[in-house]
Amino acid sequence: MTTTLIEERSPLKPWAGVPIEMSEVFRPHIDTLAEEMIEEILAGIPEYSRPQDEEYARLVRLAVEGALRQFVDLIVDPDSSWEPVAAVYREIGWAEAREGRSLDVLQTTLRLGARVAWRRLAAESEKMNVSRRTLGSIAEAIFAFLDEIARAATEGYTKAREQEAGELEHRRRRLLDLLLAEPSASRQAVADLARLAQWRVPKTVAAVVLYERGQQPFSHPTLPPDVLADINRREPCLIVPDPEGPGRGRLLDSALRDWVVAVGPTVRTEDAARSLRWAREALPLARRGILATDEVIRCADHMPALVVFKDEELVRAVADMRLSPLNSVRPRHRERLVRTLLACLQNGFNATEVANRLHVHPQTVRYRLHQLEELFGEGLYDPEKRLEMEMVLTVWLSSPVSNDPSSEVELV
Repeated sequence: MTTTLIEERSPLKPWAGVPIEMSEVFRPHIDTLAEEMIEEILAGIPEYSRPQDEEYARLVRLAVEGALRQFVDLIVDPDSSWEPVAAVYREIGWAEAREGRSLDVLQTTLRLGARVAWRRLAAESEKMNVSRRTLGSIAEAIFAFLDEIARAATEGYTKAREQEAGELEHRRRRLLDLLLAEPSASRQAVADLARLAQWRVPKTVAAVVLYERGQQPFSHPTLPPDVLADINRREPCLIVPDPEGPGRGRLLDSALRDWVVAVGPTVRTEDAARSLRWAREALPLARRGILATDEVIRCADHMPALVVFKDEELVRAVADMRLSPLNSVRPRHRERLVRTLLACLQNGFNATEVANRLHVHPQTVRYRLHQLEELFGEGLYDPEKRLEMEMVLTVWLSSPVSNDPSSEVELV
């Protein structure tokens, strides 16, 4: 049988170039071709061979038959709606992502189905004496159609991946909150949520708090997957597992260059909230310039300052009493004496070491020390008062007034 075909249709869409009469040639063979395609797909793609899963078999059949009918409908009406078939392939793509497979398996399946369809079509076309020009337009339409359903499947796949990533991120943020909660959550609650968040519970952790360095737009830090992070909360923070492990210290240095970072002490995982409390104590001191911000602030290296400023008001009250002899000294010289006294206390009154620290001559240190002895008497060397004096001097030197040479404000 010879079929005469009209071949002057609009080439705006590939299937618009297929003679409309071909739809009547294809339509009677849809069911048979669908069976053949499904059989080859199940035989050629082991992942899709699920004889016990009736719902999955129904979805595969719906996808194949729907695609074939859609193709025939597009030959008749190139503007007919894609949505019913696109929805099926978006669902397939979504299911592929949820089952942990890559898009490669799905794309292989689509190519296999198209190959079966083309083989059957070529055989029928030879019997019906279809022209080469028409066969070419049909081939072009098949490949374009394949691209469209692959695009729909990719949309579903991508959406599922994004949803899955969002769910995982949400669980990790919940886990972060749970670990930092006070009182601490039960070990079982932490273990259950950690499993859902795909996080291995470590023996030790350190809490980290941070704020943006300067006003420039910050870059979102790239952190290892085992670091729990919530940068978008009111107080951005992290939990770093096994913080004393190899390379962990350098990790924060390189990843958080755009942030001022305070790392709490290393604690057991169930004590993460304690580490967070100390990290929180460090940031205000960093904002005031008491702790340097040019590198990561590790609280374990600044415990004296953190303890002293824990109750700054009390220490300042003590400073008013202990440092009252300095009220008789001019402000500019008063600060020199205070810095010299603090350096002496920290270096065992060794004039040479103090001179090196203050970048002055040892004789200058001895001269100032003689003045301090006249002001404070023998109490200057009292071992029981030494720690107290270090504390009050540290706090006094942090005062803006103490750093203002023109100020005549007294200590008391």
